[in-house]
Amino acid sequence: MTRRDFYYDPNAPAANSIAVAVSAFIQDDEGRILMIRRTDNDLYSIPGGQLELGETLTETAVREVREETGIECEVTGLIGIYSNPNHVIAYDDGEVRQEFSICFRACPVGGTVSPSDESKEVLWVLSSEAAQLNIHPSIQKRISNALTEDSYPYYD
Repeated sequence: MTRRDFYYDPNAPAANSIAVAVSAFIQDDEGRILMIRRTDNDLYSIPGGQLELGETLTETAVREVREETGIECEVTGLIGIYSNPNHVIAYDDGEVRQEFSICFRACPVGGTVSPSDESKEVLWVLSSEAAQLNIHPSIQKRISNALTEDSYPYYD
């Protein structure tokens, strides 16, 4: 299924759903950030996805990272809660979802980098290299918030 993100776009379609999603900001010992290149919109992103019934939010983060990257991780903290109604995601099945995502900090604990049907590329990049990738502004915000040393989670 393809998706199109609308961000502060006056021509965006009206949202007709909301779903709980998570993402994970992961850095290795060299400070590189774990990124994927999404198959549904061809943008680079940190790994993440939708909460499934019977899971906790942290279990979802661990599962999504494993599914999208092949990397096993452990959640270590909360970066922020992102619920901007000016960011909607339109899917080709007619669903238009308002953003609602919880971003966790995590550390890698094993696994091998491996793309999936949701990620055509998995890579470790320095923050300076990430700035040159095609990343949606909402994901850029998560990365920026993760790289600051605030002790309080971000929320909107």
